[in-house]
Amino acid sequence: MLNPMTVTDEVTNEPPRGHVNVVYLGPVAPHWEVRSDFGDRSVIDEFRSRTYARLLLLPPHDPQFRRNRERVIRDAERENLLLEWDLGLPEDDYQAPAPAAAEAAPAAAADEGDGSPEAEAASARAAASTTD
Repeated sequence: MLNPMTVTDEVTNEPPRGHVNVVYLGPVAPHWEVRSDFGDRSVIDEFRSRTYARLLLLPPHDPQFRRNRERVIRDAERENLLLEWDLGLPEDDYQAPAPAAAEAAPAAAADEGDGSPEAEAASARAAASTTD
């Protein structure tokens, strides 16, 4: 029996099988497009279909996006594909920024509550009174 401490993963220096660029199209679904510069068409098409299944209806600020992005990255590594992301944001900042209204009036955000028209009107009045 082999000792797991002595088993090493063999790192292969094979050239990549293709290149894939996952591009965020914007807030209206479908949110993503998968583009390829080079590679075996069948491998790229299969990767594209799996990526669409994971991401197509998820915007980058959705909590599920982070988990599915990791799955896409692992899938590209298994297929030996070069993977690039174009989220329209700096590389380290792919999470959506906090809304400015919540930062400007935290008390108004706390009063908003149930999202009813009355609560929204009250929060709008509170925000307007803080800016006057």
